[in-house]
Amino acid sequence: MKTNKVFKHLENSSKRIIVEQGGTRSGKTYNILIWLIYYCMQNPNKRQIITICRKTFPSVRASVMRDFFEILKLMNRYDWTKHNKSNSEYICYGNIIEFISLDQPQKIRGRKRDMLFCNEANELTIEDWRQLVMRTTGKIILDYNPSDEYHWIYDQVITRPDCEFFKTTYKDNPFLSATIKEEIERLKLTDENYWRVYGLGERGQSKATIFTHQEVSHIPEGSTLIAGGMDFGFTNDPTTLVLAYRKDIDLYFDELVYQTGLTNRDIHNKLTSLGFDRRVEIFADSAEPKSIRELQLFGWNIKATAKGKDSVMAGIDMLKRYRINVTNTSKNLIKELRNYKFVEDSNGRVLNKPVDQYNHAIDAARYATYNRLSRPNYGRYAVR
Repeated sequence: MKTNKVFKHLENSSKRIIVEQGGTRSGKTYNILIWLIYYCMQNPNKRQIITICRKTFPSVRASVMRDFFEILKLMNRYDWTKHNKSNSEYICYGNIIEFISLDQPQKIRGRKRDMLFCNEANELTIEDWRQLVMRTTGKIILDYNPSDEYHWIYDQVITRPDCEFFKTTYKDNPFLSATIKEEIERLKLTDENYWRVYGLGERGQSKATIFTHQEVSHIPEGSTLIAGGMDFGFTNDPTTLVLAYRKDIDLYFDELVYQTGLTNRDIHNKLTSLGFDRRVEIFADSAEPKSIRELQLFGWNIKATAKGKDSVMAGIDMLKRYRINVTNTSKNLIKELRNYKFVEDSNGRVLNKPVDQYNHAIDAARYATYNRLSRPNYGRYAVR
């Protein structure tokens, strides 16, 4: 059967983890499936368990499972007696190919496997990945279109010494028709980000990412301090303090505190050691009235943020009216902005609701701005 360079990557690499990043129609998934079938042919009757997964089962059934059986039939190797449709398994030359989705927790945390193929791996969460990789004894293959510029795959997988990374595009697929190539290249004229991701196979911004931002070295002169925002945490979640500034249509944020395990006295001591100006208003999470009152007794100008129905989305909408800039020392806020996303449903539709993750410093930034930008006399101090 005809193959392309993706097949050769798998044949030649000795690494445990193979990452295949690529644009649309580069032949990633098809060639990985062909390689898995050939692997079973070359290693018959080993009873190895090979897991093929995606985030949801409808997407498994409509894509990678359909392609797998199409390839078997084209090779004249499909045997219906080996196909257990109720368990979504196929006995391939004495090895078990199982199709699972990550919305089946019992499958993720169930039996171990010998080999793993994560199709469209950028749909998975870091927790999905950890559960899968801990139960896989052999080779792991990931493929995806790089539609998310900042993803855990880049930090947690590609940087591993046992990982080999490859990038392919439609130009690496010699079997594409001229018509399909022309359609892909038409993206150059219609959508730059789409072309970068699906044409060139390069990182682009996820459609679910809530904010874009720029990093700056300092708060520019002439910026007006709006307020500080504080989100309380303790054991797992950090306590955060972010200062918000405005200059024209630009907002500037500076992260001052991002730390777990802080008592209210610790917060007081932290602000004192930072030389924080006690005149500056701090808007804090209204769900913590006791902490707010204790910090007031320590002499800080802190008050509860306005909260109500849809206040999270109202605060997000407020922030999105401005260009967001973040000091390059605000490492945690930058990480959150890169990873803060809207919920996507099982069909990939983006919902108007943020995922409740990567939002501790962002909540602090939202408290500071939401409580002041809607009022005419926000801010009292200018950066000079």
